[in-house]
Amino acid sequence: MAKQQFKIIVEQDEDGYFIASVPALPGCHTQAKTLPELKERIKEAISLCLEEAKENPKYRERIRALAYEPSFVGLEMIEV
Repeated sequence: MAKQQFKIIVEQDEDGYFIASVPALPGCHTQAKTLPELKERIKEAISLCLEEAKENPKYRERIRALAYEPSFVGLEMIEV
């Protein structure tokens, strides 16, 4: 099977956990204490979501309706 690439969004919460989500696969997200652990976990989550997409027509419909591919523009701090 050919490898697929997915854009992920990574954030860090107030407790220090890293959170990753995959906009192309609605509901596909995970968290971890370290970035290397997060990378492994998001790969597992993507694999599970792809498997679910193969077997579940409702999930495939959610992908068609809700998925998007973000274009990174930047990150800024604004003070008001």
